[in-house]
Amino acid sequence: MESFQKIITVSKDDLDELMHVNNVQYVQWIQDIAKEHWQTYASKTMQETVVWVVMNHNITYKTAAVLNDQIKVHTYIKSNKGAACIRVVEMHNTNTNQLLLYSETKWCLLNAENFRPIRISKEIEMLFSSKE
Repeated sequence: MESFQKIITVSKDDLDELMHVNNVQYVQWIQDIAKEHWQTYASKTMQETVVWVVMNHNITYKTAAVLNDQIKVHTYIKSNKGAACIRVVEMHNTNTNQLLLYSETKWCLLNAENFRPIRISKEIEMLFSSKE
């Protein structure tokens, strides 16, 4: 699976009382891009037979984004072992290229029927092979 990215424009609804992007919104964007990345590359069968759940987020906020900023959200799989993988998400201001946020999220792969962890298959691992 190649890395994946998209551009987000900050709206008023994304802001907190300090007029910066709310931390909760950043977490939502981290989860959204992970889901979009998976749905773009995984087959329909894969999407029907397995699900991903978050085990933990480790987020480093570098600087704030404000109204109308354009943010490049970039993600890739850093590593995987057993049923877990580490997904990196970086967010940069598109005008300045300044790093806004760096995160590593540990995801666990579950069987969609019984919600038990399952080892990441070679087929899924091949999707996640990154050229980073």
